[in-house]
Amino acid sequence: MSAEEHYLNAIEALEQGDRETAQKEAKAATKIDPEHVDAWQLYSDATLAPTGEPISLIDASKSLSAVKKVVELEPTRIDMWVRGGRLLADELGLLMDALQWWQDVRHHAPHEVTPLIEQATILADMGLYEESRQRLETIIDENMDVATTQYGRIHQLLGLVRSAASQDASEHFKPWEKRHAGWSAIEAKMKKQPASETFIFMLTTVPILFAVILLSNALAGQGWGAFCLTSLVIFATVLFGMRIAKNLFRSVNRPAFNLLRAMNFEASTGFSVIPENVRTSVLCMYIMQRKPLAWQERMLIIIQENNKIPKNWKLEMPDFESHFEDMGDIEDEQEEDSATQFWEEE
Repeated sequence: MSAEEHYLNAIEALEQGDRETAQKEAKAATKIDPEHVDAWQLYSDATLAPTGEPISLIDASKSLSAVKKVVELEPTRIDMWVRGGRLLADELGLLMDALQWWQDVRHHAPHEVTPLIEQATILADMGLYEESRQRLETIIDENMDVATTQYGRIHQLLGLVRSAASQDASEHFKPWEKRHAGWSAIEAKMKKQPASETFIFMLTTVPILFAVILLSNALAGQGWGAFCLTSLVIFATVLFGMRIAKNLFRSVNRPAFNLLRAMNFEASTGFSVIPENVRTSVLCMYIMQRKPLAWQERMLIIIQENNKIPKNWKLEMPDFESHFEDMGDIEDEQEEDSATQFWEEE
């Protein structure tokens, strides 16, 4: 059978929900024709579980391998770049690899905003706020075109990282520092689950709302005017309460966010930094259970191997300016085919 026949068989099997046969047929097609891009993409599709179902470590790794082959053969396959980035960061927890992945995208689309936003988000999650701010401000400095749907995310993220970057850097939790004060805060809160934002809102705002409702007749009287005034007061109270609850949520749950950062650090680097008493705590188990299946499976392997950070270890960032070497070639290609747009907002 030819590669195309195996590919068509794979399509038919996938449409029927037979993912195992689809994988075998797609793989057979790629063995015959290693440059069959559609077969590689179909193999990636077949290894992923249907939407809403957990993805195992093996399946996520298989899908990622196929995605890498697709973008190697056709670097303009936008959907595959996006899928690869999400598999690396969200499913596998390989944040450092995801940073480099999005930097690779910039080699093919240096004027696009999405890779910078994704890099800034990952850096903020890692607690590297200054680096995250630089990624976002690159969008402004280079006057990049930003889609309407991206403005809100950029504005919110930029406000967060600017505020954090203005603080003393010693206050930012660094999981690779054993004596950082953040570990003490984690140990103090590790026996309890993090408080939900809804619970904090109910605790701080609902009593005030009850008081407003009970006192509305006495203070505002009756009639449409009093009803409108009371409604405005309730609306303002809810907005104020939501803002207070969000700030309290971040403050009260800071140890939980720090522990999440430590777990992400372990998943990304493969080094174990979390003390055993913290790892078996209620807080750690709570966070672990809410991570994707592939992420959990990788974490269990890392825990079992128990690799410690080498002495004089330093966190190394990708070269965020590496794409400048290719910009001249890309601009020439864009002049030849200006009607082709590499990136489109999903």
